This record gives sequence, structure tokens and C-alpha cells, in this order.
Amino acid sequence: MDLKLRKIYVPMSETAFYILFSLQQPQHGYGIGQQVREMTDNEVSISPGTMYGTLSKMEKDGLIELVREEEKRKIYQSTDLGKEILQIELNRIKRLYKNSIGEEYYG
Repeated sequence: MDLKLRKIYVPMSETAFYILFSLQQPQHGYGIGQQVREMTDNEVSISPGTMYGTLSKMEKDGLIELVREEEKRKIYQSTDLGKEILQIELNRIKRLYKNSIGEEYYG
């Protein structure tokens, strides 16, 4: 994996994480926004500017790819590189969580 990309995306912003997480299945920007609101009980809302800027950057960096267009909506999906970066970030989050509930806190 490109170490430069790893440095850019890990640790990942909450917005970038949810976008990449949502793109494990093909989805368009509006659908991603709705999915994120549902997953977070409306605590996280991604503005259109942030959404489309992040999608554009992730596509340019090879983390996601355009799969097709439907009714003028671009449908994206994670690439193998995007899945790899997402897994690295998920492992990082799991480690943070695991360390935060250690014996010294809740023993």
C-alpha cells in the first residue's frame, strides 16, 4: 500500500470513515448521507459540499470508483485499496476501544 495514502487517511476523519464504510456496497452521495444519518441516529450529517469533495478526493486517490450513473446520480463503490484502508482504520478504532476499557478503568 502507498504509505503516503496511509498517512493521509489514517487516522480518518469521522466523515471520511462513514463515507468509505458506506461504500462497501454501491451507493450515491445522497444515499450515503441518508445511511450515515440512520447509522448515527442523526448525530452525524454530511453536507453536500463535504460529501462531494470527499468522494472526489477518494476517487482521485483510488479508494473508491465510479461504477455507473443512474438518473444523473453517480454510484460509487470501494476499491480493494479503499477496503484495505478501511480495515486499517477499523483495527485502529478497535484497539482504541479495547484499550479504553482496560482493567485500570473498569477493574
